[in-house]
Amino acid sequence: MASNQSTLRELLANEDVRSISRRYFISNGFDGTLTSIGIIVGSFLGGNQAAMDIVRIVAGGTVGLAASGVWSVWEIERAEKLAELKRVEAKMLSGLEGTELHERKGKARKINAAMSGLGPTIGMLLPIVPYFFVDVALSLLWATVLGVMIGVGLLFVFGAYMGNISEQNWVIAGLRTGLVGLVVGGINIVLPG
Repeated sequence: MASNQSTLRELLANEDVRSISRRYFISNGFDGTLTSIGIIVGSFLGGNQAAMDIVRIVAGGTVGLAASGVWSVWEIERAEKLAELKRVEAKMLSGLEGTELHERKGKARKINAAMSGLGPTIGMLLPIVPYFFVDVALSLLWATVLGVMIGVGLLFVFGAYMGNISEQNWVIAGLRTGLVGLVVGGINIVLPG
């Protein structure tokens, strides 16, 4: 167990593993957040007056996006890491199956896949939290408004974080990504139907 924790810590300290995981997390989190905003605004404007129906729709979408994130990254990283190993094997004129390098590549793939699934899960589920308070403290309209605000806030955080690690102005980067959430909500408002 301690060995696994040590290996996990070493993998998380590896900039390549962190960088790939961060990209998948943010990219898929961005997709999930925008999808959630689209669903909640579209559901409200479409006349869906049941908060728990909106929650169920978003939860179903979450399962799909999270599964897609995990599965696709699992397969993508499997192919990429096997290709890397084959290049190293060709240079070394020796197989690496069962070696520590082979094991580390496999564990890195698991971290990448988990982060890829976690991003859309957070991005989709946080904006629906206000719907649990409909008829208790909020109307459906206010749950929708707060859901969009939470989504925009989450997009801001994603952008600010990326701006910070790239040494850009994190506020501008956050505002740029947060604006996309407002645009998606606005497009849903003007769509016919």
